[in-house]
Order: sequence, then C-alpha cells, then structure tokens
Amino acid sequence: MPLINESHDSLPYIDTELSAEARAQVDRMISVELPPDYQSSLHPSIPALPEPRFSPLMQQELARKEAGLPLTGGIDLSRYEAPEPPSGTSAPGTDSSQALDEWRRTLQRAYTSSSHLSTRHANLTLLEENGKNAWLIANSQLEEILRGLEKELADTKEAVEGVNRQRKIAQEARKGELVGLEETWRRGVGAIIDVELAAESLRMQILDQRRQQSQQQAR
Repeated sequence: MPLINESHDSLPYIDTELSAEARAQVDRMISVELPPDYQSSLHPSIPALPEPRFSPLMQQELARKEAGLPLTGGIDLSRYEAPEPPSGTSAPGTDSSQALDEWRRTLQRAYTSSSHLSTRHANLTLLEENGKNAWLIANSQLEEILRGLEKELADTKEAVEGVNRQRKIAQEARKGELVGLEETWRRGVGAIIDVELAAESLRMQILDQRRQQSQQQAR
C-alpha cells in the first residue's frame, strides 16, 4: 500500500504557461506552508534509515580510514620470498642443535616459497590456456546483459511516450468541453457578482429610505 495516496494531475497540453509574477506568487505561497527545516529533514512518509551493524573488524577499519591512518598488518609477503641461508652456523663453537634448528626453519621457509611459486606457475599456465576463452565468454555474457537492459530501457521509453501520447490525445479531445465549462463557470461567477452588487445596491437604497423616513418623523 503506498504511503501517499494523493494524485496530482495536470493538463500540460491545455493549460497556459504561468507568467513570471504568477509563478513567483505561487512559490511564495508554497514557501509559507513549508516548515523551516524542510531542506534538512526527511519527509514523514520516508522511513528512517536502519542503524548499521558492522563487525568489530569492519568498525576498526572504518575508524582507521576516518582517521587517515595508513594500512598496516595484512598478509606477510616475506614468507613467500626466497630465504637467505643462516649465517654464523659454521663458526667455531656454534651449538650444532641451534644450527640445525636454524637450517630447519630456513628449509621450511624455502618449502613455503617453492610451494607458492609452483602454485603461481600452475595458475599462470591455466590462465594462459583458458583465460582467453573465459574472458571472451564473460564479455559475451556482459554484452547479453547489456542488450537486455537496453531493450528494457527502450520498452520503458516507448511505454512512457505512449502514455504521454494518449494523455495528449485525451486532453486535446476534451479541450473544447473544458473551455466551454470554464466559460460557463466564469459567466456563473459573473452573474453571482452581479446579483450581489444588485442586492447591495438595493440594501443601500432601503437604508437610505429608512434614514429619510426617520428624519421626516423627527421633524
């Protein structure tokens, strides 16, 4: 059910254009009826916006963006870089277990980097083999969506033009009747004004005669 049930129709194909003075007067009359905060407050028929519910992480990111702070943290990309061999493990007096742990950690980082590079190479190979076809298929799908939207837009424009054309035909067909009714209304209003003027003149005559009679009786 719509929030606003009023229907404000006009006769743009029959009504004459307002003059600058009449339009200014109408604007003044409208501005008098508007509340002082009409430009900054929503219409009562418009529902209030729901309160946003962001996760703590999203709120933290929004606060960082609002404060203008740089982005920190994220994924540590150094783990995918080729590690350097540990230094000082072959020096005299070095604990063999400590050196072994350092080489083990270096080997783990090297394995991580190798796995990353292997996965990246496989993805690049798949992209080179199938990326072109996937890109062409995606473009074809987007073009199909675009054609559908353009057709819907053209149909909507045609429907709007059809409605306006029917309104114009209907208004022009009733123009003579409306002009006749308006002229009849003006004659009726004029006749009412003439009757009111005649009644006022008659009332003044009666009052004048009563005043004269009162003056004659007073003599």
